[in-house]
Amino acid sequence: MTARTTLQLNPNKLLHSKWTATIPGNKEKHFIVTKVIAPALPATQIETIELEAIYSGRSFTLPWRALTDSRQWLQGWQ
Repeated sequence: MTARTTLQLNPNKLLHSKWTATIPGNKEKHFIVTKVIAPALPATQIETIELEAIYSGRSFTLPWRALTDSRQWLQGWQ
């Protein structure tokens, strides 16, 4: 079994951060965080972000913790 590397991220500092997909799909490799989605209750923690593909402009949401999995995402554009 291989070890999984995880990043320590602060969800409050993710806005405009750049990411590279380790397994690109539809020619979409480079992404930028365009929105940190605020929770419905202000006392709860941020859970979701919006990523935009640089190549196509397609946007989608995902849990921000998904970015800590180095098997799927690398920080920065590589």
